[in-house]
Amino acid sequence: MGVLAVYGVPDAAARIYYGLHNLQHRGQEGGGIATFDENGQYYRYRGLGLLSEIFTNGEVTHLLGNLGIGSVKYANASKGGLDNVEPLFFHHRSGDFAVAADGNVVNARQISDYLEKRGTIFQTGTHSELLAHLIKKTAGEDRIVNIVKALNMMEGGFAFVIMTPSRIYACRDKHGIKPLCIGKLGDGYVVSSESCAFEIMGATFLRDVKPGEIVSLDNKGLRSTLYSRFSRHQMCAMEYIYFARPDSDIDGCNVHAYRKEAGRRLAKECPAEADIVVGVPESSLSAAMGYAEQSGLPYEMGLVKHKYVGRTFIQPVQSMRELGVKMKLSPVHSIVNGKRIVLVDDSIVRGTTSLKIVKMLREAGATEVHVRIASPMMRFTCHYGVDTSTPEELLCSHRTLEEACKVIGADSLGYLSPESTRDSCFGCADPCQACFTGKYPTLLYDDINSED
Repeated sequence: MGVLAVYGVPDAAARIYYGLHNLQHRGQEGGGIATFDENGQYYRYRGLGLLSEIFTNGEVTHLLGNLGIGSVKYANASKGGLDNVEPLFFHHRSGDFAVAADGNVVNARQISDYLEKRGTIFQTGTHSELLAHLIKKTAGEDRIVNIVKALNMMEGGFAFVIMTPSRIYACRDKHGIKPLCIGKLGDGYVVSSESCAFEIMGATFLRDVKPGEIVSLDNKGLRSTLYSRFSRHQMCAMEYIYFARPDSDIDGCNVHAYRKEAGRRLAKECPAEADIVVGVPESSLSAAMGYAEQSGLPYEMGLVKHKYVGRTFIQPVQSMRELGVKMKLSPVHSIVNGKRIVLVDDSIVRGTTSLKIVKMLREAGATEVHVRIASPMMRFTCHYGVDTSTPEELLCSHRTLEEACKVIGADSLGYLSPESTRDSCFGCADPCQACFTGKYPTLLYDDINSED
């Protein structure tokens, strides 16, 4: 998912709309925008699909006010439908507010059980609603105190933006697993999942929200509250590897620079005798450039991505992912015909996409296809917002390297090491690699209570 917030900027909804377009890669199932005007009147519009399919008749112009929040939704088969599209809005005698989130709360089931036993009735499957009920559980105190208490009950990798009629709160998990950053726009502020949203909005980057921090934006400016004494910088490695746009800077590291360095290290660790290097568009292109530079092999555009087709990995159903591969990519026959190819991709999750791409290249005349992956073998389920489903679905959870290579039909297969994955990141000293190593930065509560 991707979240965005604006405070103190005229026509906030229009700014959010354009900013969300630069976050569309983070979610394509749905999106929405919510605002408050100067009289405390609330406005919201949301829908299913891409932003261009949701906001079709000037709906943005009806969302009044100089503060607002927006969201794009990542496809999830278990939490689909319009009811789960954010921002969510909540009425309360102490004041109305709206919430949007990115990531996952790993003890969500325990918290929902706790709240339901005390009379809470849930309307959605979102963790934004979970946070809202926790905030109001101790209503009557200062709101920031309620937010601090609520966040300290939550464990996982998440970023929340909360909007009241006069204030924006931006909150990041204490492990720093999910990204969140702040920008300056005129006399106001912008908060975004990624810094790539700032330029199109006319904002300038200020800093990242710190792990365990709540940033308050109001007429007093920017104020910081640390809700946890424990904090670590364990940014999700998949943000750098796959999710984020290459023009984003996350925790001091540019995504393109990270991917290119990973490609260089991959060439050192997994060389191949070949004629050309081909990257899988688009998140793998930077790594392919780095591999080509280090190996001395020419980089060629052997695959072309069709425009207006979404990211197949974040489709909610496997059958949709498989159909999406054929719609998404085409081989350039005259480039790959008769060539030994190093095919660089960012990651392999289930392996179906890799199998189809290797097959396409062979049908286009490639004599050899050596697959090189700019991340380690994905062996474990992510519990922080990457929908990798069950371990059985992962290509490498129960296969050796040789067995995985055979499944995707490649001549050889090589992966980047966890050490090089870590060292390619110039800003984050210890990125979360739980899906590769099985070393999770948090407890996994559902595993502990799996008998319930």
